[in-house]
Amino acid sequence: MHATPSITPSPPPATGHFDVLGACPHDCPDTCSLRTTVQDGVAIQVHGNAAHAHTAGVLCTKVSRYTERTYHPERLRTPLKRSGPKGSGQYEEVSWDQALSDIAARLGKIAARNPEAILPYSYAGTMGLVQGDSMSARFFHKLGASLLDRTICAAAGGAALGYTLGGQMGMKIEFFAEADLILIWGSNAIASSVHFWRHVQTAKRQGAKVICIDPRKTETAEKCHEHIALRPGTDAALALSLMYELIQHDWLDHDYIARHTVGWDALKARALQWHPARAAEVCGIRVEQIENLARDYGQACKANKNAAIRLNYGMQRARGGGNAVRAVACLPALTGAWRQRAGGLHMSSSGVFPTNKAALQRPDLLGARTPRTINMSAIGEALLAPASAGFGPQVEALVVYNSNPVAVAPDSGQVVRGFAREDLFTVVLEHFQTDTADYADYILPATTQLEHWDIHTTYGHTDVLLNRPAIAPVGQARSNTAVFRELAVRMGFEESCFAEDDVAIVRQAFGDKIPFDELMEKGFASVPVPDAPFAEGGFPTPSGKCEFFSQRLFDAGQDGLPDYVANYEEARPGDLYPLAMISPPARNFLNSSFVNVKSLRDIEGEPLLEMHADDAAARGIANGETVRVFNGRGSYRCTVRTNGRARPGVVHGLGVWWRKLGLDGSNVNELTHQRLTDMGRAAAFYDCAVQVERSVSAPA
Repeated sequence: MHATPSITPSPPPATGHFDVLGACPHDCPDTCSLRTTVQDGVAIQVHGNAAHAHTAGVLCTKVSRYTERTYHPERLRTPLKRSGPKGSGQYEEVSWDQALSDIAARLGKIAARNPEAILPYSYAGTMGLVQGDSMSARFFHKLGASLLDRTICAAAGGAALGYTLGGQMGMKIEFFAEADLILIWGSNAIASSVHFWRHVQTAKRQGAKVICIDPRKTETAEKCHEHIALRPGTDAALALSLMYELIQHDWLDHDYIARHTVGWDALKARALQWHPARAAEVCGIRVEQIENLARDYGQACKANKNAAIRLNYGMQRARGGGNAVRAVACLPALTGAWRQRAGGLHMSSSGVFPTNKAALQRPDLLGARTPRTINMSAIGEALLAPASAGFGPQVEALVVYNSNPVAVAPDSGQVVRGFAREDLFTVVLEHFQTDTADYADYILPATTQLEHWDIHTTYGHTDVLLNRPAIAPVGQARSNTAVFRELAVRMGFEESCFAEDDVAIVRQAFGDKIPFDELMEKGFASVPVPDAPFAEGGFPTPSGKCEFFSQRLFDAGQDGLPDYVANYEEARPGDLYPLAMISPPARNFLNSSFVNVKSLRDIEGEPLLEMHADDAAARGIANGETVRVFNGRGSYRCTVRTNGRARPGVVHGLGVWWRKLGLDGSNVNELTHQRLTDMGRAAAFYDCAVQVERSVSAPA
């Protein structure tokens, strides 16, 4: 394969006052276009690009403080080599040459025995296609390392949409502003998608009814006309019961069903098993709530009004999460809501982008090799697994970038034990000395978004965004691509793709499908997508229809129809662990990012457990006390809040705090498990049973 011609614009000037166009790199559906104001080589402000319709000049609280993160006093500025025990956080400064040469030598020795003993671990610390997984993927493909199944966030919902609609796509987010009825299902939009909430506010002012379906009374739920607080993991039961009511009252679009769906008769039979009384018992809500929700949705569609559903990923983080998403995704086809551009459903738009992943990641470098795949959601098990015929070689080396698995991966007690192995060689590319970095043999300082090139897709709208470096790298920081490019040289990789610079890789991401000149001029370019993509069917499924029944699922040995799948850990009164726990993100953090930004941590306060006042009183717990949350996997101490956000029988462990900032050096993932969802092999974070007790002092 020939290298793409490289055109590298000049680096940002060291003097003068100017703005640089960029893109927010974080794991958020909004993917904002940024303008960074620079004065004499220093970024003094990051603000939204008003010329970008989706950003509209507005940023969330987190990213508006991005300069505080970039110039943080604890920012890593030089390579570090471990000088104390793993986990101690003791390091000494070394040169880049020493670090890279030693890392290459260690990886080379392991690869000579078996390259599958090397595992890359990365996720969405940056969502960019260049710094996320381009040069790094090329490096590990050439090496023949184990592959990583990147499933920790959205894999169950993504698989479910693929089986039902044909891919991660749906209505355009901006058309929610025209909706007459909006169901916000499993999403705290005010905290996690502020620009979507702007469209909801527009619709509300025009008379739209907005209903929130979420176990937690979120900031979003408080602003909706109605909140349905169902038990965690019961969304499929609610969706099937809505179908029951749609059938009973004939709030159906029979023409759309006949022409554009597959499996209606079978789905109808399944749905008719879900009388509202049955679903109400499973979901822990009133029968009237189900009946009224079905009436609102069904009558709106029957009257050709715009009924729109906004799904998010919270609802798919339980054992039956994929089935739940499938069930909800069937609703717009049953009612014909897809006929209007302001009707239908949106969970993710990531499937609309014509990304050339093969050019970016070069899987051809594997040749005829087929390395094993290790699931990131079970990294604790993987690191502690001995060599075996079924598993392959023991993991001997781990290279972590764009992720903080010691904090964010489930069952973190086991994850820590895996990372603490003295025989495990670990390299971490990071901005800060995170929980994961504390267990590294080498920590390599990485550039932030203000210091490198990248190109971004999104899962909340349909624009591609270009990120240009606004400032020179702080200290000795180097981009992910630079690190893997230099490791490739030391490993003797001679393919021309390892010599390509970042701008060349940016241009490869979409080839001529996205005009590079437009990206350079505006910072963004739109992917052409129909306003109402499924108004006349045309689903990108094998049948070309919305697949209520999936032959692909059936052929894989699963139920071809969506169904309610109970949680692995069903918390019931009288059980050893009688409380269901979900762990939604703290409003001022994004996963474990921004936790160390003092101004944001000051707003957030401290690690919290939200609990219903009745559940607290039954345990002699008062608001503001320190409690111990525990189950068979571990325990976690934090402060309790009886703030009205939790329903009875459910607690919320707000995350994801760094473990080292917790009361006992742990966080909420001490309690979550590594079992996987029904489809997509994803983490079931919100499928967790616990008990809570008072804990006025730290355990001995």
